Amino acid sequence: MAKGTIKVREQKDGTLSYDVIVSYKDAGTGKWKQIWKTASGSRKADTLKTKLLGEVDKGNYIKPSKITVAVHLEEWLKGSIRSTVSPSTQELYTVLCKKHLIPSLGSLRLSQLRPQHIQKLYADKLQQGLSPRTVQLIHVCLHKALDNAIRTGLMTRSPLDAVDVPKVGHHAMKTMTEEDIKLFLDEARKGDYYALFFTLLFTGLRRGEALSLRWTDIDLIGAQLSVNHTMQFINNQVTFKQPKTASSRRQIALTPATCIILRLHRETQNNIRQHAGLENVADNDLVFCQYNGKPYLPNSITHAWIKLTRRCGLDGIRLHDARHTHASLLLKQGIHPKVVQERLGHAGIAITLDLYSHVAPGMQKAAADGFDEAVIGRVSPSNSLDSH
Repeated sequence: MAKGTIKVREQKDGTLSYDVIVSYKDAGTGKWKQIWKTASGSRKADTLKTKLLGEVDKGNYIKPSKITVAVHLEEWLKGSIRSTVSPSTQELYTVLCKKHLIPSLGSLRLSQLRPQHIQKLYADKLQQGLSPRTVQLIHVCLHKALDNAIRTGLMTRSPLDAVDVPKVGHHAMKTMTEEDIKLFLDEARKGDYYALFFTLLFTGLRRGEALSLRWTDIDLIGAQLSVNHTMQFINNQVTFKQPKTASSRRQIALTPATCIILRLHRETQNNIRQHAGLENVADNDLVFCQYNGKPYLPNSITHAWIKLTRRCGLDGIRLHDARHTHASLLLKQGIHPKVVQERLGHAGIAITLDLYSHVAPGMQKAAADGFDEAVIGRVSPSNSLDSH
């Protein structure tokens, strides 16, 4: 059973300080140890003594460590994080730690890290021009690192519990109209990525999913493609992995136009390879790739999209907005949201409905008109009103 006492000391300036001393027997060695803390008032001293006694008796007391925030973050990045997150997330956390967290908080001892230190970091980053979303990612990264410190006994509680995180404003989704798509694809015909951009707009695939497609994933006779892999670009290297969720691994029905474009695309690939003295495309080859079969770099595709949209006067529509365009047009046509969810590979229909709530007004109007047509079209409006 731990024992606690308070000693009062008079300072040179006449003020009083209170030393809180808690004695306890170490469970491992059997030796008696002491904890010394100082408080500025009698009430604070009493509160501190009660807190320390409770922690010691429950076995929750952790001796302050001399480990700095920088040392802990570096050990965390090299250790447990590798088995808990994907390689791409690990790369993101490494950048966030080395570029933002370690330069700002690294010199502090982990035990001395306080909410005000973290709050100042967030405020400084926002003032420097970082977006609230980036600061939020810094917060998530630090949160996971400090959770690890608590699990390993380096901290008792996280200072993040008392920190306010910047709110991220809703990103205004931009989509193409039917006329925009025609204009964009007419311009895309002049470049190397026509078939890829056509497929993105007509299937709603993610960039990484489209760039990992192989001809074995596409059934042009049955008019469908299978999403079995996605591309990652980590440490300047392209890798392929299985989709993160079961819903992302899916089959998508292809439109007749998409089948025609893909068939022509394979013929074009064969013609180019023949002129280059290479063998024809094999079934296991990538669908969208360089002429020699090597994968495209994801960022090169994004940059090509940006240049193309600017030439078409569609500046601000991102590559990912091709996916939003596909979903929005389907919903406006009255396609059931469940079907749209399955095509996009969302984990649940709630995600689809939340993302595309901007389409709801048109859907509501269509639903109201449809109800009128179904009911009033069969019952005379005048009779219906007179009966009430």
